[in-house]
Parts: sequence; structure tokens; C-alpha cells
Amino acid sequence: MYSDKVMDHFTNPRNVGELVNANGIGEVGNAKCGDIMKIYMKIENDTISDIRFKTFGCGAAVATSSMATEMVKGKTIQEALDLTNKAVAEALEGLPPEKLHCSVLAEEGIKAAIDYYYKRQDVQ
Repeated sequence: MYSDKVMDHFTNPRNVGELVNANGIGEVGNAKCGDIMKIYMKIENDTISDIRFKTFGCGAAVATSSMATEMVKGKTIQEALDLTNKAVAEALEGLPPEKLHCSVLAEEGIKAAIDYYYKRQDVQ
């Protein structure tokens, strides 16, 4: 059902926790399944220097959060904005169709954190 990569990121998630000095915070959820993701970013010089997440949900939600944070850590804001749910799912070597919404949440969480950062910087 799940790839080895999904299982690895679920059982050994990367970048878990809260980031005290975050200047980008995004929270997204899916009322249908109950998954909630909160992404914390530290953005310096237009680059994501650190990123953490807290996810309440299924194994696929945890795995997609973990993978998405790995994919954007150290990247520019624009590179992070270019991240797609399809890229997250592909990096995890696929997700069952009924779990693809988890990769969508991961993409939305990254974008919500960047949106929060821009609003605090007064960038439109």
C-alpha cells in the first residue's frame, strides 16, 4: 500500500517540531479526513534557512509534511512556491489515490507559511 519512502518519512519524520523564531507560519487542514498541518519557517535573505512542522493526521499526512520540508529547506522562496503536490508524491514514490490530498495539504502549508511571511513583511 505505501512505498518504503512513505514508511520511512512516517516512522522517522524529518524537521518535526515548532520553530520558536519562525517568521513564516502556515496552518492548513482537511475537514473531510481531519488532517491538520502547521508549517514553521525561518526565512533569511529570501531563503528558507530552517523549517519545522507539526502534523495531526494519518501516516501519509506525516510523510508528506516531512518530505515537503526536506524539499524546500535551503531553497529560495520562489523555489518553494514552485513546489507541487505532484512533486511531493513523486518524491515519496507515490501515494494511494485516497491519500493524494495529503500531498495537496503539504503544498498548501508551505505556501501558507510563505504568504504569512510576505504579509508580515508587507509584501503583496
